Amino acid sequence: MSGGTRAGRREGRTHWRRTPLLAAPAAAAAGALLWQLGTGALAVDFRAQEKPLQLTTSSLYGTAYAAATVDQPVTRADGSAGSVPVLRMGFREGRVNGLCLSRQQEVLGVPYSIVLELGDDDPATWEVRTGETVIDLVSADGVLDLDGVVDINVNGSAAGADGKGPSGGLGSGPDRFGLRADYAKFHSIDARTQDIQIPGFLTTPGLAIRVEPGTVRCPEPRPPRGTPVG
Repeated sequence: MSGGTRAGRREGRTHWRRTPLLAAPAAAAAGALLWQLGTGALAVDFRAQEKPLQLTTSSLYGTAYAAATVDQPVTRADGSAGSVPVLRMGFREGRVNGLCLSRQQEVLGVPYSIVLELGDDDPATWEVRTGETVIDLVSADGVLDLDGVVDINVNGSAAGADGKGPSGGLGSGPDRFGLRADYAKFHSIDARTQDIQIPGFLTTPGLAIRVEPGTVRCPEPRPPRGTPVG
């Protein structure tokens, strides 16, 4: 892609296109991510701070799901501390059917976007696997299906109990909204996220990172086909 940086896994090699000097830090980070993915597991922590990340996915399936409202600490552009209200959701194990993350930044007053894409081009493979996952949502559009034993309007401090949500809990207050379910399936999601943490592992057959001038959004999520198998 003209003027951009792209890393891809092709026949066991890492391929780089033309790299502008402005994109060098992102290129170095991409190389480190690709090397870790080659080992079959990657712990991930995307922190958006003052600007949320855009996240799109064809579908996400999580087991032992829990969610609750929390106040997420952030560092503002001027360096001061603050917080934003988010819906924190977590699950013990997940399958993702294609994933894209886009983040807008500025360097020396020049706007650019970092776009990270995981998975393949087949909307039926559910190819990305995760261990425990925590996502702080600012907003989201899409479809949510809950299954198994579903508890809605649970006290926030208890939403992540009884084996639901991440093992470390959700960190919600005692008088906040919460819900939990045995299974959660998200379809055609376009969301703004403040934070994504996958402390255990993440595996994917493909990873691409590119740096583009201006504001670049992730493409619209494709409709999923089928359900996770295996």
